[in-house]
Amino acid sequence: MAKALLGHVGGPDPRMVQEMRRLQKRVRDLEDEIGRLQARNDQLSASVAEVAVGATDREPALA
Repeated sequence: MAKALLGHVGGPDPRMVQEMRRLQKRVRDLEDEIGRLQARNDQLSASVAEVAVGATDREPALA
């Protein structure tokens, strides 16, 4: 009965297995990209913070 519900007797469908592997690889690639983007965002945020601190230290030109 269980075999009939699955629709086949020979185990998992090779196309389904291939698609699952492709999707798992895509998820890993996207997770890696998220990590790279977060690191770059942190760098940019730190740079902006440094510029903001430097800008407040200056005296106004025409006060």
